[in-house]
Amino acid sequence: MKTFFIDNHGCAKNQVDAEELATRLASAGWKAAANFDDAQLIIVNTCGFIEEAKKESLEAVLAIKSAWPDKKVLAAGCLSERYISALEQDLPEADGIFGNGDLSKIVDVANEIMDNKRPVYKPPRLPYNPARRKSFFGFPRSVYLKISEGCSNRCSFCAIPLIRGDISSRSPEDASREFSELVSAGAYEVCLIGQDLGSYGLDLHKKELLPELLASISAMPGNWRLRMLYIHPDRFPKKILDIAAKDARILPYFDLPFQHASKKILKAMNRSGDKAAYLELLKEIRSSLPAAVIRSTFLTGFPGETEEDFRELMAFQEAAQLDWLGAFAYSREEDTPAFNIKNRVSKKLANARKKEVEEAQRPITESFLERFVGTKQTVLVEETIDGEDLAIARGYMNAPEVDGSIVVLGKGLAAGQVMDVKIRSVRGMDLEALAIG
Repeated sequence: MKTFFIDNHGCAKNQVDAEELATRLASAGWKAAANFDDAQLIIVNTCGFIEEAKKESLEAVLAIKSAWPDKKVLAAGCLSERYISALEQDLPEADGIFGNGDLSKIVDVANEIMDNKRPVYKPPRLPYNPARRKSFFGFPRSVYLKISEGCSNRCSFCAIPLIRGDISSRSPEDASREFSELVSAGAYEVCLIGQDLGSYGLDLHKKELLPELLASISAMPGNWRLRMLYIHPDRFPKKILDIAAKDARILPYFDLPFQHASKKILKAMNRSGDKAAYLELLKEIRSSLPAAVIRSTFLTGFPGETEEDFRELMAFQEAAQLDWLGAFAYSREEDTPAFNIKNRVSKKLANARKKEVEEAQRPITESFLERFVGTKQTVLVEETIDGEDLAIARGYMNAPEVDGSIVVLGKGLAAGQVMDVKIRSVRGMDLEALAIG
């Protein structure tokens, strides 16, 4: 039996792709190996979004081939999709290069590699129609559900449309069906993901379909919770607030990548919002859902960002009081509209501004976490610590991988366990809790 191992890089959406690759290979008779050593074929599912991620993916291919020279290595994913011609010439360490436009071709590509051929294939992009039903790479009882592929917002700094094309949405019926299957198979937390959930459905019926999908899911019985990730703040479908208010299983957690607050910079980013509009959106969300948790990202050092622009961003950060915030320095990506914008900001200054945002955020997040001290929360245990009576868990306020966690003290804890805890203190960006019962 042929064996494979997937080394995944990048975002949650890439993880779903990796899970689909694994499902398709397993359905064709391949066996998933537990580690690099036991695999005949190692698939590096690359990220091609920003310079740092591209470098990490390339180094992974080189390191794996160096450590296991007799194994076959396939460079798949976003980096391969974006730079397939260059990688064909400049990455001889890869035994094959495979884009991500049609993941159903993975079996053919993998078989060719095992036949000592070197496939270099960028399949035509098809409408999004995933076939992932068997393989999941996240923590127990936590899974991502991707409801759309690509993005049509065309933010000037973003390479996603170059890599994954315009938005391609699944039907609400198809997404609801998979949600039901996931819950029936034991999933407790399902995270809806897409490049922009607010745009979900615009390509199908010229209208936002996220409210319709949530209403369909809300009608399903069971003890589950649903988390929404990545909603463009200029496309926030406000009807979802009423749905979330009526069903506590739909978590009041919103990931809204504002990126900036300066009207000038937002316009250059090809965004229509501004500081006032974003503050009004936050006010409406918090008014409708007092327990709302809001995460965002800021982009520092965009071309033309003056000190005045940056101070406006910092003023917005103070006014918005975002619960979680990630900051990123601008990465100049070829073929994006922003690539040729003049008045570039130095990397040193962009990183200094990023650091300033992060330092300003720490007391805001610590204050946010303090409001949970003394409260009872339902958490999902992700992993236990060998030899210790404690575990790492997440509550409704913690998205997987990007936010802080809840450290639970107690005996007999197990990964995948859903349990009640009492929060007793804040530990940096984490909470500490005692198991109840």
